[in-house]
Amino acid sequence: MKELSSAEIRQMFLDFFASKDHLVVPSKSLIPDNDPSLLWINSGVATLKKYFDGSVVPPKPRLTNAQKAIRTNDIENVGKTARHHTLFEMMGNFSIGDYFKEEVIPWAWELLTSPEWYGLDKEKLYVTVYPKDQESKAIWEKTDLPDGHIYEVEDNFWDIGEGPSGPDSEIFYDRGEAFADLPADDPEMYPGGENERYLEIWNIVFSQFNHLPGLTDNSTYPELPHKNIDTGMGLERLVSVFQNGRTNFDTDLFLPIIHAIEPLTDGKKYDETKDTEDNVSFKVIADHVRAVAFAISDGAKPSNEGRGYVIRRLLRRAVLHGQKLGIQGNFLAKIVPSMVGTLDAFYPELKEKESLIESIMTAEEKRFNKTLKAGLAMFDQFVEEAKAAGSKEISGENAFKLSDTYGFPVELTAEQATDLGMTVDMEGFKKALQEQKDRARAARGKEHAMGVQNAALTDLTVDSKYVGWSKTAVDGAKIVAIIAHDDSGVAVNTDSAKAGATAWLVFDQTPFYAEMGGQVADFGTVKDENGDIVAEVRDVQAGPNGQNIHEVELADDVQVGQVVDLAVDMERHHAVSLNHTATHLLDQALRNVIGGDVHQAGSLVEPEYLRFDFNHEGPVDQATLNKVQDEVNRQIQRNLPITWEEMSIEDAKKLGAVAVFDDKYGDTVRIVSIGDYNREFDGGTHAKSTAELNLFKITSESGVAAGIRRIEAMTSLPALTDFEAEEQTLQTIAKNLKVPNLLAVSDRVADLAAELKEAKTQMGALQGQLAALQATELWQNPADINGLSVVAASVKVENASGLRQMADAWRDKGASNVLILAAAIGEKVNLLVAADKTANGAGVKAGDIVKAIAPIVGGGGGGRPDMAQAGGKDQDQIPAALDKAKELIAEV
Repeated sequence: MKELSSAEIRQMFLDFFASKDHLVVPSKSLIPDNDPSLLWINSGVATLKKYFDGSVVPPKPRLTNAQKAIRTNDIENVGKTARHHTLFEMMGNFSIGDYFKEEVIPWAWELLTSPEWYGLDKEKLYVTVYPKDQESKAIWEKTDLPDGHIYEVEDNFWDIGEGPSGPDSEIFYDRGEAFADLPADDPEMYPGGENERYLEIWNIVFSQFNHLPGLTDNSTYPELPHKNIDTGMGLERLVSVFQNGRTNFDTDLFLPIIHAIEPLTDGKKYDETKDTEDNVSFKVIADHVRAVAFAISDGAKPSNEGRGYVIRRLLRRAVLHGQKLGIQGNFLAKIVPSMVGTLDAFYPELKEKESLIESIMTAEEKRFNKTLKAGLAMFDQFVEEAKAAGSKEISGENAFKLSDTYGFPVELTAEQATDLGMTVDMEGFKKALQEQKDRARAARGKEHAMGVQNAALTDLTVDSKYVGWSKTAVDGAKIVAIIAHDDSGVAVNTDSAKAGATAWLVFDQTPFYAEMGGQVADFGTVKDENGDIVAEVRDVQAGPNGQNIHEVELADDVQVGQVVDLAVDMERHHAVSLNHTATHLLDQALRNVIGGDVHQAGSLVEPEYLRFDFNHEGPVDQATLNKVQDEVNRQIQRNLPITWEEMSIEDAKKLGAVAVFDDKYGDTVRIVSIGDYNREFDGGTHAKSTAELNLFKITSESGVAAGIRRIEAMTSLPALTDFEAEEQTLQTIAKNLKVPNLLAVSDRVADLAAELKEAKTQMGALQGQLAALQATELWQNPADINGLSVVAASVKVENASGLRQMADAWRDKGASNVLILAAAIGEKVNLLVAADKTANGAGVKAGDIVKAIAPIVGGGGGGRPDMAQAGGKDQDQIPAALDKAKELIAEV
């Protein structure tokens, strides 16, 4: 079997169908584009639905792709079985009213068995067909699929309800006795049965019928006027075949990630030879990190609903399995580079978003780790309580407490319980959840940003004033409220909190900005009168009653009434402020350059970068992005002053201040003005003048939803560093191209491309001439073997096409009855055998000869009676292979 990497397997699939006149469609975002029926793209065909249902005409009727997909309906099986994944890649070829069975089945066989492509052993391949689809069976029988390798299976009919449907044909690979998990006489031990020996690697759906409303018997479905082909080949499965992986995880798609996890554990190792509890945890972490990284790179982020909830659940599930492996501290971001390294060649967005992926994972993991230890202890307590009561069920109230207080998704609690042979009262959980929603709605009808809506917050009435507009430090602030967890894990108001705990503090005045409007919160320190750090501020959120709630890690005991000094982390604060100002400049520049109804649709302002979403149909071209970037930089160079003032909302509207997307405003609003360039309603922090930004650089532009585009950008030192990195790359290229300056790179690259094209043309012509010269010499003295004229020789050609050119010349000349050619190409051997009708009539078949001689050179192959090819590795055995071919002809 060929030794192929996952990247080579994927590319070979796409190249094969490109050679069959298919358009290669890039892998699309995991977030469906204007398809509310899907939470995630969950199959290779999901992004092409608009072509199959006829709502959009495809750019070409023949399409092929390798599409990333996410499925989480059976997440609990990930790591416990050989093949379950949350994220996987599905390779497929598709016909929209073009080719059908007669073409797709031979193509599938060619890709799988041809030495030029995958070159799999035909004896190990089996197919299943729908019993009533004798047409497909007959086409399979025309290939050289071994006798007895076709099975008729009643389940081979694809039908998901009203709409297109049809029979399908599944292709299986026999992994051998070593993978047999059932006795040979078990009724499931066959291709298509529930066993590990026969692995399904490809499914070809013949979409030819229309399942009309009211019809229940597929034999009565009318035929579609335009028949389609939809195939799916799981990359992870196929890679396990080529790399002889015991499971999908024992391949180059997962092992680099798993090996990156091992040093972080307390000495645990992944065992590729057998199933262990530790193996499950290694697999879960590797799988989930892949899924989350792709999801984040496509614009999703952790939250408490929808896609964000899926990401949060996957991350937390991975963290729990890290605990089982003895991993201490935050670790997910540490294994991201190993995952990116396995896929970034085909998915460059992973490398581009690597730092973003790591930062989001780290923030989410930190948030969960703060409560994980206490949550696991609470879970154990609930288990013991249930056992003491003679029950194997964790109450819904307790499951809700784990979710509400410690951030445990109820599904994780259920999984933990299942591992112990217990269950969770899901109806009780739903009831407790609804009661909480009712209380929150009654309190203020407003969701709290920290996701914990209880009396400790809703009943908090102490006064607290934000003074951050003019101060970034406050001496003599007073702690007016402390919220901590009691022994049962419930958040409560308390008079004091102990060192080592995580608590929420409220001060009578604070310089710390609370996360709002896309701008992240300030971090900083809380010190006592001696200047010693009492607490580290790690998050600030707006409470239900308007106070800034500071999440802190306590280094010392604190109590209500204590006087402390507060100081904002100025490096972080300044970086965030610069990027916030940049969002206003970018907003205005987009409206100026693009025009129309362009407006903000969301933003995120971090210290390292900014993200800005806006409405726009289709990508923004590079020339327009350059204009936008240039305009922002011009405003920076103008050193425009940045000022703010408060006024009534009516006065603000008279001034023409811009109100962004769907922000809600009170009677009094804050207006931020950037010189004469921009004026907006705003509640965030900013630079004092545009000159402080120094530089603005757009780093990416992408689509995040139907009609919504996203720009990511940097300012100041990060922007300069990014420019310098690009310049250094160009300088290296210029040096290698030996051009005088960077401006000459483009012209030199164009010249080289033209030279390369010309060289390839000349090479092709020379190869043809060389093949013709060799052929002329070969045809002169054919050998007479058993009454047949035979040409058998080792020749020199550059590639396999050279052999085929010589075979074409042989056929045109009628030079002999049989042609046997061998060539050493690189480190491989290529064989070609051709036989005319006279040789076939005498019993000499090209395919039979190739099958017999290919093993001599350490390879395999096959073909038709008139033409067959093979590949191998042992070039020293070429003479022996040619001699064997002659012997076979002599013996006929």
